[in-house]
Amino acid sequence: MSMWSKLSALFRGSVHDGAQTVVDANALRILDQEIRDADAAQGKARDELAKMVARRRALETEVGQLNDQVRKYEASARAALAKGDQALALEVAQRIADLEKESTQKGGQMTELRAAEDKMRGVITQTDTKIEALRREIDMVKVNESVQKAQSAVISRSGSASGVVGSAADSLKRIKERQAVREEQFRLHNESEDRRTGADLDAKLAAAGILPGGGGAEDVLARLMAPKDEALPPPALAIEDKAKVAKDGSNA
Repeated sequence: MSMWSKLSALFRGSVHDGAQTVVDANALRILDQEIRDADAAQGKARDELAKMVARRRALETEVGQLNDQVRKYEASARAALAKGDQALALEVAQRIADLEKESTQKGGQMTELRAAEDKMRGVITQTDTKIEALRREIDMVKVNESVQKAQSAVISRSGSASGVVGSAADSLKRIKERQAVREEQFRLHNESEDRRTGADLDAKLAAAGILPGGGGAEDVLARLMAPKDEALPPPALAIEDKAKVAKDGSNA
């Protein structure tokens, strides 16, 4: 093979590959157009079938009229024979023969048209079935194409999506760590504030029933029911008296 032949083959191969790529990229559009072309061809076939049916029915009408004439002339020929007019009867018989010949010819045409109608009707029905089956397949291909495009988009974005999710998880982790540090700072601050103000000590005294104002309802009722000069002092005074007695005892 010469160099020019090889280059020509390469060029034709490149053109074929390029054309095939274009066809593949527009396959669904091409299929839709082919379906429309098939529907148009079916419409023309139905028009031809309608014309064929019309011609066959016209022939049927003509054959019926010819048969009516044959029956009329047969009656006329019998009447001429009855009158003994042989010549007239023979002329009528010739007319009957011509009508029968024409009726036979048109009857044959009518039979051929009916057979052609049946054949064309069968072809149209089969083609309709094929077109409908192809249309359903095209619809399924379109659905699959849409699904695969969506899946392809998801796959192409999965890498960036994974990165975004990982970044969000890291940010969330850092936020939780900062919140934990703040909670610990708040706890330590509250503890130091309680020690500074004595709130924690007051809570312990109140729990032991020693803190002033910590008497219950029974203590208050006993103090109110005691004689006036023997009335129990309020819890605060009782605590002060106990502290004074303890001090005097230590001085003694």
